[in-house]
Amino acid sequence: MVRIALVPVFIWFLLLDTAGTEEAFAAENGPWRWAAAGVFAAAMITDKIDGDLARARNLVTDFGKIADPIADKLLIGAGLVMLSLLGELHWWVTIVILVREISVTVLRMAVIRYGVMPASRGGKLKTVLQSAGLQLMLLPLVVIAPWLADIAFWIMILAAVVTVVTGVDYLISALRMRAAALRSRGD
Repeated sequence: MVRIALVPVFIWFLLLDTAGTEEAFAAENGPWRWAAAGVFAAAMITDKIDGDLARARNLVTDFGKIADPIADKLLIGAGLVMLSLLGELHWWVTIVILVREISVTVLRMAVIRYGVMPASRGGKLKTVLQSAGLQLMLLPLVVIAPWLADIAFWIMILAAVVTVVTGVDYLISALRMRAAALRSRGD
């Protein structure tokens, strides 16, 4: 829930950093950009802490299996859209990732009567790649060290590829889950 609450703060800080001034490009190295990068990092750290606590205390719940990916999607989606709006991330990357994320969320809801689809290892890798790429793109150091922009770009391309591959994997898993449930009911 903390990650979800941090999304508007993250967006607000990015908007404050480029608040329509003529110095918008120079503002990318401003304090609000640092604040946005910090909020994004803090939100992603809460994801790790939450997961570690849930596993250590055996508190893995169906609610958590659904809410956790939604919180990730909101934060990552906000980062993708904001960076695309700012002209710092190609829209096609944002669209590919968001279409997959929305599709998998709808798919999870469609098969929930057959069981909960937890995040796969590939899905977790996808989240790590998306987070790392976005974090690098958010850092104002990219203006000072352009090579970070190249690294961030290639991480985002890899994230887009892994995003598509894991989307197909989730579709196959959902179809199998549905088929198994129907077989067990005798339908």
